[in-house]
Amino acid sequence: MNPLSPGGNPLDRLDPALRPFAEFRTDLAAELLPVVRASIDERRALTAAQLDTAGVDITEQPVPGDGARTIGVRIYRGGPSPGPAVLYCHGGAFVLGNLDTDHLQCVEFARRGRCTVISVDYRLAPEHPFPAGYDDAAAVLCWAVDNAADLGIDPARIAVAGSSAGGALAAGLAQAAARDAKPPVVFQLLHQPVLDNRPSPSKEEFTATPGFDGPAAEQMWRHYASALPAAAVPGLTEDLDGLPRTFISCSELDPLRDEAIDYALRLLWSGVGTELHVFPGTCHGFDSMLPGWEVSQRLFELQGAALRAALG
Repeated sequence: MNPLSPGGNPLDRLDPALRPFAEFRTDLAAELLPVVRASIDERRALTAAQLDTAGVDITEQPVPGDGARTIGVRIYRGGPSPGPAVLYCHGGAFVLGNLDTDHLQCVEFARRGRCTVISVDYRLAPEHPFPAGYDDAAAVLCWAVDNAADLGIDPARIAVAGSSAGGALAAGLAQAAARDAKPPVVFQLLHQPVLDNRPSPSKEEFTATPGFDGPAAEQMWRHYASALPAAAVPGLTEDLDGLPRTFISCSELDPLRDEAIDYALRLLWSGVGTELHVFPGTCHGFDSMLPGWEVSQRLFELQGAALRAALG
């Protein structure tokens, strides 16, 4: 155990509301991926179909990718037109998920942030390793700016957001925008983000936590790219000057906790206005496990308020 980590069983610190999920594990072994994908996709599709989306207009359409390929997007309109927009990348350890994965979160963002959310159905590893998923997200960002008038969005008020692995894609887009390599973004919202492939005390301590654990994090990075370039890992970027205003949230009992906190500190040290929230007693994905829980609702309230403040 890392000398900086507390003793005892980490699950003893799990909030009682999350105890029913204590045995839930994410196994990303290559031979299990088809089964895991099918199970998660089925559950999230059922949840999406039952969700109350009152006040949010939802449509889907293809976006041109490279060659003849198209990228699926789901558009959530929760505010007046023209208005601000959020490009959203779902979670799933780079290997799982689709447009249903974070359907709930996109509805919450659109409704509470009074904005348009554009969710990206990016390509998944290991079949499509880095930079495929990132390239898809970048293509949709460029498409949104080029078609802002038709979409009813303000190209001067576009944010990027993502959960878990989607947070890595969003953070990468924000970094590219700060280097003028991609259209400008004015805000980034990262929830329980994947940001760094290096060891950390939280990865060493949380080896059997629900939702996601240290071994799953190692599997995730191996799937993402066999030879991982620094460009795939936002936390390896040394120069964070010029990045947009940022909101980061994470869980106490999450192997990704320390990289989220580290990134927030480095942003602050670089003069970037940054809001950080660590939710005690929670695990990775708590807002999807118990969306109606008061802690999840508080997260949604904080995210909505941050979007409204940043996007006007």
